Amino acid sequence: MYAVIKTGGKQYRVVVGDKLKVETLKVEEGDTISLDHVLMIGDGDKVEVGTPTLDSAVEAKVLSHGRGKKLRIVKFRRRQNSRTRTGHRQNFTELEIISIGGKGAAKKAAPKKAAAKTVDAPKVDAKAETKTTKKKATKKVAAKDDLSQISGVGPVLVGKLEALGITSLQQVADFSAEEIERVDGELNFKGRIEREEWVKQAKELLAAK
Repeated sequence: MYAVIKTGGKQYRVVVGDKLKVETLKVEEGDTISLDHVLMIGDGDKVEVGTPTLDSAVEAKVLSHGRGKKLRIVKFRRRQNSRTRTGHRQNFTELEIISIGGKGAAKKAAPKKAAAKTVDAPKVDAKAETKTTKKKATKKVAAKDDLSQISGVGPVLVGKLEALGITSLQQVADFSAEEIERVDGELNFKGRIEREEWVKQAKELLAAK
């Protein structure tokens, strides 16, 4: 059995026992983590493909944190007496795959079951909750701004943000530290949101409306 997972903006094909180095994760060495961005699971002739992900998880043990080999970057311009040499070492987290096909993603569905049980409440309250939910949904669908107004965001990036459900300036202005970290990881931004002050720009654009 094998799985294709996504973490740190990259995809990996893994089997149980594999050791791989991924983009740095904020976990402690020795911890066991659940990677729930599973794009595909294959077992012989049987293949499951997610749309975009499956309701399964891959369990991995954190072996270590480290830095990769130094990469040398040399910029040289002939006959211009110009040469620049720099180096870079990428941080990584080393994981060992211990199981494939767990139901880690199913935990997210638990709140829906709890909400279903509350339907037994008085009819008036249930209708009020339904109307409120519809209003919120309508607002979310209607709120769609031109995110390219933010400096550094082009048409391609707008499409990627919309794929993550980010379509309005208000959403960007309300980014929490956890949301910034999530988007950074999904799009492999490496701190771009804070560096280019997206939250500040979004608030200024909203204030100017």
